[in-house]
Amino acid sequence: MTTPASTRLLEHPAREELRLETVLHALSDAVRLRIVRELAAAETELSCSYFVLPVTKSTTTHHFRVLREAGVIRQDYRGTAKLNGLRRDDLDALFPGLLDTVLAAAEAQSARQDPAGAPGGAGLTATASG
Repeated sequence: MTTPASTRLLEHPAREELRLETVLHALSDAVRLRIVRELAAAETELSCSYFVLPVTKSTTTHHFRVLREAGVIRQDYRGTAKLNGLRRDDLDALFPGLLDTVLAAAEAQSARQDPAGAPGGAGLTATASG
């Protein structure tokens, strides 16, 4: 017997359930902030395999789960791929300017840490994929 597609649905908090402290916690980790920066730059959904992160696959999964449960990203299965999208509209509606401010601060920090402008930023080295 095959598993129904509905079991592949992931839980996401509704817009009105998003909490500032949970969003800030999710954004406080360098790896998660890097994921958010890459999603913001891409302005489209990206598969988990797109990201090259300096952590194990299980740790990568954990970081995506934290971002999803905080309401920072949305994850949906399309076939066998799990696509990730930034919930910018929800975040901007509830916390105006927060995401843009965090992204600008992360960009400034990355420029200070790596004046040569190497990709990845935030002092992270790309070594493993998730």
